[in-house]
Amino acid sequence: MLRTRTICATVVLVGATLGTAAVPAVATQAATARATACPTGWGSPAKTDDDTTATPVRGIRTGRHDCYDRMVVELPGAGRSGLGYSVRYVDRLHQDGSGRPVPVAGGAVLEVRVAAPAYAPGTGGPTYPARAGRPLPGVDLTGYRTFRDARFAGSFEGETQVGLGVRARLPFRVLELRDRVVIDVAHTWTGGR
Repeated sequence: MLRTRTICATVVLVGATLGTAAVPAVATQAATARATACPTGWGSPAKTDDDTTATPVRGIRTGRHDCYDRMVVELPGAGRSGLGYSVRYVDRLHQDGSGRPVPVAGGAVLEVRVAAPAYAPGTGGPTYPARAGRPLPGVDLTGYRTFRDARFAGSFEGETQVGLGVRARLPFRVLELRDRVVIDVAHTWTGGR
């Protein structure tokens, strides 16, 4: 009987020791998984889609995420099949039509072109209240890790052009989500936080 109690006590002590040692290991693994859960492999080459739409741009907004900063160009009613864009790093942003340089702050500049006007077809009235060379209306980039500046370059011959100033030439991706073009720029090259 004494021997059975000794074995039971030993099993309980070993189990408690292993359980205590496993908790920090599990917590460390979870923290490591969170730190490396950021997407990788986006790269920095130009990304394009040749579709076009007559549906005008109605809004541009930004958001902060754990791994990237996001810009969303809204084209309500466009549907997913008709969205075209070109997003690429440029040495300097030049306004379509005039060729005038548009100053954009940051270590690198992404030129965002959406194949949609920022004016109403037929009447020419603006559908997005922005002025060439000025910051995007309603966009405050205070506290963003990657975004530094966002300037409206103009809307010319059915294309809307925006300059997005970022901290450095970082990887990015472009998504078409129903009636939106989404640009995500990573915080780092490594995929970590």
